Amino acid sequence: MAPDKKAATISNVTFVRPAKFYLSGFSNIPHVTYFYIFLCFVYIMTVVGNVLLLSVIFLVKTLHTPKYMIVFNLALTDLCGSTALIPKVLDTFLFDNRYIVYEACLSYMFFVWFFASVQSWTLVTMAYDRFIAICFPLRYHSIVTKPAIAAMLLLVWVVLLSIISLTVGLLDRLSFCGSLVIQSFFCDHGPTFRLACNDTFLNDKMAMVAMIVVMCFPPILIALSYVCIAIALSRIASHKERVKALKTCTSHLILVAIFYLPLLGTNIAALTSSLHPNARMINSTLTHTIPALLNPIIYSLKTEEVLNSMNKLYKNNRMSKIASSIS
Repeated sequence: MAPDKKAATISNVTFVRPAKFYLSGFSNIPHVTYFYIFLCFVYIMTVVGNVLLLSVIFLVKTLHTPKYMIVFNLALTDLCGSTALIPKVLDTFLFDNRYIVYEACLSYMFFVWFFASVQSWTLVTMAYDRFIAICFPLRYHSIVTKPAIAAMLLLVWVVLLSIISLTVGLLDRLSFCGSLVIQSFFCDHGPTFRLACNDTFLNDKMAMVAMIVVMCFPPILIALSYVCIAIALSRIASHKERVKALKTCTSHLILVAIFYLPLLGTNIAALTSSLHPNARMINSTLTHTIPALLNPIIYSLKTEEVLNSMNKLYKNNRMSKIASSIS
């Protein structure tokens, strides 16, 4: 059963715009309700972790540094990205609301991919911070300044906003006169535009550009920055100093591994073997959601500055409660 379709005419060319799409993800998976409950838990913990990290960075003035501006940006995009995806996935599949209005589908697609792309480039900005800190330590504070990082992050948001807006906006020129069943767990770009019955050449090329910008350039730039860092570390005579410098990169390296390895693994598996659609969708769901859950945990547990700031906030809060109870 397909949703209703409505015809529209622009420049004397009739095309069919659907009223709704149907999301077919997670079909015929036994005990799939447990997976949805797990996603609900992931979302709650993601919100708690990222709101806590955002609050600590906002409230503790010693963390108002260029490095923590980047961490703040990552926590914000993690929170927004998870909020764009998980509640709608739960509503769609846990409560069986699989039909989605055309306009809502495009909005859904835009926000999921926009925040994922900002997450990706925020990791590049973090790599830049570590590259300057280790390769040019004496010039770090003159290069990595608050205005410089603010400009970089603003540029990331504006450029990615333009690319993702154009990629999603181009779907509006397509005619959907056949199947309206999207073979995914959300309004993913590829499975959606391939349903069109008119020419999708421009959409295909724009999708390729977006994929290169969002998923190919960032890991390449991060890898190059760490090659430079490795060369710089090899020139340090003291083993103790090398280890000390490398420790400042561990949190970032863990974040990069969590974000990119599952993504690359899923895509490689899909290209090289007959990966079951449900296995691919579960892997993709976890790839979109788990990094946002783990990022604040890693930064809280692996970074001494954040731990000390949390302890300081807790002690100050406790002291103020004691003082108010005495008075």
